[in-house]
Amino acid sequence: MKYYIIAGEASGDLHGANLMKALLRQDVNAEFRFWGGDLMRQVSNSLIKHYKDLAFMGFVEVLLNLKTIAKNLSFCKKDIAAYQPDVIIFIDYPGFNLRIAKWAKVQGYKTHYYISPQIWAWKESRIKAIKRDVDKMYVILPFEKDFYETKHHYPVHFVGHPLIDAIANRVQVDEYEFRADHELNEKPIIAILPGSRKQEIKKMLSVMLEMPQYFPNYQFVIAGAPSQDYEFYKPFIKSDQVHFVSNKTYDLLSVSTAALVTSGTATLETALFKVPEVVCYKGSWLSYQIGKRLVKHIKYISLVNLIMDREVVVELIQGDFNKRRLKQELALILDQEKRTELFMAYYDLEAKLGGKGASKKTATLIYDTIANTP
Repeated sequence: MKYYIIAGEASGDLHGANLMKALLRQDVNAEFRFWGGDLMRQVSNSLIKHYKDLAFMGFVEVLLNLKTIAKNLSFCKKDIAAYQPDVIIFIDYPGFNLRIAKWAKVQGYKTHYYISPQIWAWKESRIKAIKRDVDKMYVILPFEKDFYETKHHYPVHFVGHPLIDAIANRVQVDEYEFRADHELNEKPIIAILPGSRKQEIKKMLSVMLEMPQYFPNYQFVIAGAPSQDYEFYKPFIKSDQVHFVSNKTYDLLSVSTAALVTSGTATLETALFKVPEVVCYKGSWLSYQIGKRLVKHIKYISLVNLIMDREVVVELIQGDFNKRRLKQELALILDQEKRTELFMAYYDLEAKLGGKGASKKTATLIYDTIANTP
């Protein structure tokens, strides 16, 4: 069968690649055409658009790029029509994907959505479009099933979180070799995960890189995003205590003592590696003010706290994300008592996520549904 997949971010590229591998095990004749990234391209050579050309962060940034977004929407529709897939699989990225889903449903295409838009946080009104335009929804957070089915009477499949598979199936790194390969010394490592988009990296790194001067017994290592070159990060690195590793975030987390993490999927990844973390977020003033007024009923921004429904990790948001608070919270998670507390919470978190097999479950459900539908 022919599968058209749309992923617009780095996390979508990871989960899309694992889903494609699982689909190939279900359907030996599977053909793909997709929007995604390098990981998906390793599975199939049919990449149409790279996510680094699609990601716009915040309300202001989206407004400034409306013309580009409109061109991408038009191109996508034409490309789907030319390809004539048996099913379109949307991976998160709702601003774009829900628009394509609306068009695709009218055209008669099968529409399956893997990794729900976070409508439980904001834009809950999107449920109307999802009910109308999405044939099947596969959710990865345990509370999402109740949100959809109990509150909105829309049946969904809870498949578990694909990050558990991604982490469990990775090749384990040898810490000695990792340090040698990246010219790291013997000091404990504090990982810095500043995000994947240029706008957020610029805002996060300037504060995060104030920390080395206060923690001389540690080395700080920036996790470079696959979508950004070293030359972009270079101006921020002004200390011999700061190192850079490109596109090796999982390897870095596996050998880290603690982490400073920009809010997003990386907060959950860090927790699944059992690394104590401080969650950080700072957007443009206007984007933050708009967002704060739209997201009124959500107590937390990190997936860790949302899933556990309590504050497991500290979140430093907007004004609270400053040198003084970050120093204070980093010192706290380096304390052994706090580290033990976090480790225990992280194990409970993993149990709530439903165990391994998300990609396989989703691929089986998609294939069986399409294969058995006239």
